[in-house]
Amino acid sequence: MRRLALLLLASTLTACTLLPESEPPSLHLLPATPLAPAQSAPLEARLRVETPQAPALLSGARILVMPEPNRLQAYAGARWSDRTPLLLRDRLVEGLRDRGRLHVQDDNSPLGADVALVSDLRAFHSVYPPAAAQGSPVAVIRLDASLVDESQRRLLAERRFEVREPSEGTAVAQVVEAFGRAADELARAIAEWSEEAMAAR
Repeated sequence: MRRLALLLLASTLTACTLLPESEPPSLHLLPATPLAPAQSAPLEARLRVETPQAPALLSGARILVMPEPNRLQAYAGARWSDRTPLLLRDRLVEGLRDRGRLHVQDDNSPLGADVALVSDLRAFHSVYPPAAAQGSPVAVIRLDASLVDESQRRLLAERRFEVREPSEGTAVAQVVEAFGRAADELARAIAEWSEEAMAAR
């Protein structure tokens, strides 16, 4: 009986070693091109960029695609290098710092701030055009943003931003590059909007 048990255990271990090892997913950074410095004078104000709130589907590191209306999928074998809201927060911080008009920090900083940029991430996926139109996917980023005066807890401004950037092809690397260009444009638009609102406060 003991010999039979040992034989069964050995066969089980052998079977385990024959199972194929799953390939680790390739990790992709969000590409970024530095923004041009602002031409206007710096503002003596400190802005804290909060990590965007996001639904569960957008809170992970999967690279999402909508191949047809109302159906989201993830690209197989590919992931972002971090959770999507964190990637976007860091890109906004970088863009605002590139501009050079504001003192900028993220929500990990222990320092106080004059204004907080809070936001809700509504879309961060690629979408294919209608089947009849064919073509490459388009990267879509949609963000509802608000600027809040921290001392008075007063809303300074709010706005919905949406950026669409066509990909140069269907490969994951090309889609990732399109997301990078879309994030660059979003960072530029939010930086200019934030600077204008904070200059007027």
